Amino acid sequence: MHKTLRRSFATGTVAALAMLGTATSASAQGAPATNLGPPIGPSGAPGRGRAVFVQTDNPTGNAIDVFSEHHDGRLSLRQVAPTGGLGGKATSSVVDHLASQSSLVYDPTSRLLFAVNAGSNTLSVLSTRGRQLRLLQVISSGGAFPDSVAVHGRLVYVLDAGGSGTVTGYRVVRQRLIPLPGSARSLGLSNTTPPFFLDSPGQVGFSADGSKLIVTTKASTDSLDLFAVNGLGWLSATPTVTADPGNVPFAFAESPSGQLVVAEPGPSAVHTYGFSAAGALTSLSGSVPDGQKAACWITEARGYYYVANAGSNDVSAYTVSPNGTPALVGSTGVAATTDAGSIDLAASSNGRNLYVEAGAAGAVDEFHVNADGSLSDLGSVAGLGAGIEGIATS
Repeated sequence: MHKTLRRSFATGTVAALAMLGTATSASAQGAPATNLGPPIGPSGAPGRGRAVFVQTDNPTGNAIDVFSEHHDGRLSLRQVAPTGGLGGKATSSVVDHLASQSSLVYDPTSRLLFAVNAGSNTLSVLSTRGRQLRLLQVISSGGAFPDSVAVHGRLVYVLDAGGSGTVTGYRVVRQRLIPLPGSARSLGLSNTTPPFFLDSPGQVGFSADGSKLIVTTKASTDSLDLFAVNGLGWLSATPTVTADPGNVPFAFAESPSGQLVVAEPGPSAVHTYGFSAAGALTSLSGSVPDGQKAACWITEARGYYYVANAGSNDVSAYTVSPNGTPALVGSTGVAATTDAGSIDLAASSNGRNLYVEAGAAGAVDEFHVNADGSLSDLGSVAGLGAGIEGIATS
C-alpha cells in the first residue's frame, strides 16, 4: 500500500458505536448521535470548525462518520451519527456500492446534511448546528434505491435509481422536508431494483442559477437529461436529452464560466458542455481521456477539476479554459495515487484540501491542493469499513 496510515479506527468499534446511536435515534427523532469525545489523531484544533462527513452506506444501518478537519488538513474522528435508514448496494458493484455522486450533500445556507438510504428508500435530514450532528427527519424518497440528492436554496430533489428511475422534489421548511406535490418525474429507464451498477443513473444536480436540473443516466441510455425548473420548483414534464453514446456519463461539476464538466468512465475522460439559450446542452470539447481506468467522480478545488479513477486507484487533474476546453495538468495528468478503489471525493470549504474515499480499502485519503494543481499526500484515515460511499465538507 502506498499510503502512510497515520490513524486506524477499528471497524468493529465504529460499527458498535453506530448501532448504539441507531437505537437512540429510533427512540427519539432529533436526539444527538454517538459522541466520541475529544478528536483523536493529529494535534491542533480543528480549522475554524470545518468538518468532513463520510457516509458508511452500511446495509444493516447507514451512518455518517464526522471528522474534524485540522489546520494541517488531516482528519480526526469526532462522531458517528446514524441516519435512521439502511445503506444499499447496486448489483455487481465492487468498490462503489451506490455507484453515484452526491449521495451525501451539505447545504451551507441551512446547515443541513442530506443523506440517501438506498436500502430503505428514504432520505435523512441532519442538522450540523453546534458540534454534534443531529438526526432531524427520515422521509420517503418517493421511489426505489435513492442514490443522489440535489439542493438549491430551499428546493431539494432526490434521484431514485431503481426501476424506471425518478426524481422527486421537496421544500425545506423549518429544517424539515415537505414533499412537493406533483413533482415526481420518470426517467423512463428499465433498471432492476437494486439496479445494475453501470446502468443506475449517477447524479442529480442543479445548474448554478437553479433554473435547470441535470441527471446522468450512465449506461442505461448514455445521456444527460436536463429538466427546466420553474419559479415554484416544479420540473418540465419531460427532459431535454443530450446523447453521449458509449461514454457512460457518470458525474459532473459546473465551472465558474457556466460549463458542465462531466466525468465519463467509458473512455475514462472529461467532457464539457455548455447550456444553450433553448435550454439544451451543447458539446464544447469532446472527450479528453486521462489515460487511466474508470474516471467516474469529479470535483473542483482551487480552479482545478479532480477525477477519481476507480479502476486504477488514482486521481487525475484537469484545467478547464473559459471556452470550455479541458486539459490534463502536468505530463500525465495523474495528481496522486490512492488506496484501493478511489471513488467519491470532496474538497474542503476553502479548497485547499482534497479528501478521496477508497471504497475497497475503507479509507479516506487526505491531500493538500497545491497552487499548480498537484496534490501533496497528507496520509489516510483507515478502518472505516469497505463499502463507504458519499462524502461532503462544511
